[in-house]
Amino acid sequence: MNSKLYTTNLLKTAIITLLTTTTLYAQNKPSRTHIGLIYPLSSNGRHAPLDSNTFSFNLLAGVSAAEDGFTLAGLTNIIHHTSKGVQIAGLSNHISQNAEGLRIAGLMNLTGESRGLSVAGLLNKSNDMKGAQAAGFMNLAQNSTGFQVAGFLNKSKNISSQIAGFANIADSVKNVQVAGFFNKSRNTTSQIAGFMNIAKKVKGVQIAAFMNIADSSDYPIGLINLIKNGEKSIAITVDDNLTTMLTFRSGGRILYGIIGAGYNFKNDKEVYAFEAGFGAHVYTSQAFRLNLELTAASLSKNFKNGEYFKSSFKILPAFRVNQHLEVFGGPTFNYVNTNTAEGRKLTEKFISKWDNKDNNRLQGIYAGYTAGVQYIF
Repeated sequence: MNSKLYTTNLLKTAIITLLTTTTLYAQNKPSRTHIGLIYPLSSNGRHAPLDSNTFSFNLLAGVSAAEDGFTLAGLTNIIHHTSKGVQIAGLSNHISQNAEGLRIAGLMNLTGESRGLSVAGLLNKSNDMKGAQAAGFMNLAQNSTGFQVAGFLNKSKNISSQIAGFANIADSVKNVQVAGFFNKSRNTTSQIAGFMNIAKKVKGVQIAAFMNIADSSDYPIGLINLIKNGEKSIAITVDDNLTTMLTFRSGGRILYGIIGAGYNFKNDKEVYAFEAGFGAHVYTSQAFRLNLELTAASLSKNFKNGEYFKSSFKILPAFRVNQHLEVFGGPTFNYVNTNTAEGRKLTEKFISKWDNKDNNRLQGIYAGYTAGVQYIF
């Protein structure tokens, strides 16, 4: 009797163990194909969060432990662990851990770590990103060895390159930041912005339509360049047409920007002068420098009637009087475009000129000079 009871209990234990093992295996066994509507209405049922798939198609939303192939959902993919291959969703992809391959979402991609390419209509967000992020609005990443392209904003701690319609923000940029309006970085190789760049150390060039700000930048190209270890100066200049300018020069060790306003003492009507341009210190010694400048200037009476524009290439030797005072002057080669009577009279001798009587427009090239004195601070 005891022998029969022992045998019966042993058989029951074996059956229970077998059933338990089979159940656990069924929950964790990779499900290679997953078809569904929305969790839990799918071929994987309530076990879907424990299953890994190589092909998933969900009409609305899919849930899985991992994906290793192709994943498609009308609204969203929710992957609790890792993904490899291609994930496509009408709204969003949510991948908690590592994502490798291609992710495409109409709205956003949210990943722990991402490798490959993330493409979203609105937002890509990742902790660590190796590859690329492309978003219609914004990309966010922590450490990255790839690049970001966004319609509005890119933000990352470390990044290779950033391109944005409005702004880029990063701690360290290995290559270049390009933005329609604004770039900000601690350390970078180069920055290009439609309005302003801000950085601490720039190895290459800073190019901005208006202003560059940096602790160290040898090659800033902008109208105003506030470089901590650079140079700023106020100058008074006069040219062969008696146009006298008060100008602000600012830049780095090599390149600098020029912006100024003044008055023409030769004209009676077109007397208000404006000038902007760029310059370079091509040779520097203790008491002597050779500067090259490229500027554009205009003369106006009321900013409505008449035109006088002059583009100039200037060769300007400069002599340092003391630590703060410098005098300079030299030849200029100028292109003039005007349709006013006073503009025609400003220059008498041209190297070459084109006079269109039909629209009263004169264009010409001539040689002149510029001289000035500046206070450096």
